[in-house]
Amino acid sequence: MANATPSILESRQDQIFPKLDEVEIERLRRFGEVSCFAAGEALAEVGKVNRGLILILAGEVRTTRRDPRGRDELIYTHSPGSFMGELAQVAGRPSLVDSRTVTKVQALIISPEELRALFVGEAEIGEKIMRALILRRVGLIEAGAGGPIIIGRSDDGNVLRIREFLRRNGHPYQYLDPTRDDDAETIEHLHVGSARMPVVLCPNGKILPSPPSEDALARCLGLVRAIDPGRLYDLAVVGAGPAGLATAVYAGSEGLSVLVLDCRAFGGQAGASSRIENYLGFPTGIGGMQLMARAYTQAQKFGVEMAIPDEVGTLEASPSGEAQWALRLINGERALARAVVIASGARYRRLQLDNLAEFEAASVHYWASPLEAKLCAGQEVALVGAGNSAGQAIVYLARRARKVWVLVRGDSLEKSMSRYLIDRISGFANVEVLTGAQITRLDGANGVLDSVTWRQSGDEVTHRIGHLFLFIGADPNTDWLEGTGVDRDSKGFILTGSAAGRAGAHSLETSLPGVFAIGDVRAGSVKRVAAAVGEGAQAVAGIHALLLAGANPPSPGA
Repeated sequence: MANATPSILESRQDQIFPKLDEVEIERLRRFGEVSCFAAGEALAEVGKVNRGLILILAGEVRTTRRDPRGRDELIYTHSPGSFMGELAQVAGRPSLVDSRTVTKVQALIISPEELRALFVGEAEIGEKIMRALILRRVGLIEAGAGGPIIIGRSDDGNVLRIREFLRRNGHPYQYLDPTRDDDAETIEHLHVGSARMPVVLCPNGKILPSPPSEDALARCLGLVRAIDPGRLYDLAVVGAGPAGLATAVYAGSEGLSVLVLDCRAFGGQAGASSRIENYLGFPTGIGGMQLMARAYTQAQKFGVEMAIPDEVGTLEASPSGEAQWALRLINGERALARAVVIASGARYRRLQLDNLAEFEAASVHYWASPLEAKLCAGQEVALVGAGNSAGQAIVYLARRARKVWVLVRGDSLEKSMSRYLIDRISGFANVEVLTGAQITRLDGANGVLDSVTWRQSGDEVTHRIGHLFLFIGADPNTDWLEGTGVDRDSKGFILTGSAAGRAGAHSLETSLPGVFAIGDVRAGSVKRVAAAVGEGAQAVAGIHALLLAGANPPSPGA
């Protein structure tokens, strides 16, 4: 029997657990404070915010992870020159591992604020540290260490929703299926009854009510915290897709205080893309989630505050004398900012079928991630769409599904899909493209799809299909701007510059001074990742000019 592929924690030890030499340690002393600890003392505990990055100067520390039964498994024993921490320490979030001293320990404690200063002030050492922190998070995700335990059937829509939420936010988790014998034994040990499923057990011991909401889970894990209602940010960004994250990175790197809000996860539609092959600088392509995770981490490196998931309900002028706007969140919180960038992207379009919602939790999907690919492995699936996102999903699914039926409403793919994707799709024997085809009926029971019926050339055919993928475009996510005074076109896209009646204003500024719109949500924008990133950088130039001018925005509608 072939040996199993080694985990990243095993295969890349030198990069994940590098040792700093005496010269490097001396250069870092100015960023921290030296502390001493007795043998057996806890330096980090799962579910609790710890001190930050801990550089060992003398002694040894064991870092462990917990399995679902609460047993400790050794990850690494730190000794002088090694450092403890992973990406949670950059943002000051709860620890995903336990660390306890083996002997007396002397260590340099570097707080999250000073760690971010280190990345800027000592770029070479900072690169080594950042690479290790990123790889450690990847290893923890791979192992499911430090995150919540999700218990429920694999075809339960709420289980799929929670697993996808955590995956899209780059957070580890462990999943137990009560129908599998090995998992059932562990679940019995956890004393969780089947009537309560799906259940989520947080690392801090809290059990979330069923079905658990994403907001409740995020707050239980410490992914999002309450926003200080009295703090005035230089910039608030609504939306954490490519455009919003680009704005955050450029603004944060120039010293602006930035708050990013998103109602679900970072990455937007780009983060749901299985592979992006036409983005500058990546000749072999890059996964959408991989690219967006790098941008998310990069923004945090520059001190950007992330509020995800936090949904904005409306925008209004603040009565304060300073130049600022108020963002009212649907949970009742308020965020104040001198300038606002709207990068709220778009919502996936849905087929006009009466029972579509019945299957959306478990069988109808709007992206093709590893989770969906695992669910439909070896099965026949149907995909509706003819754009580049559809093409990327077809290529991804074709390598895993037995057959992919591609339903195109128009007469060809050439009108809307890049040539390289069309050529690649034509090389798959298990992909069949049907033009002039339209789905007419979905059948199934208890939220699980059983068959799909479509019409082509006047004839209807039905196939046994358990998973349907929809890539039929998106509409601008701008309903929340109703009554705010932000002008939109007839389709709901935001008007900017001269189109918004703002002669002489920045080309990305809306009808409200100090409020900018970028990316897919903006009327006339190029719907590409590179264009969104460019607009994010361009908006920062306009924001700088605004902040220097210190203009007060008028009330909406004035």
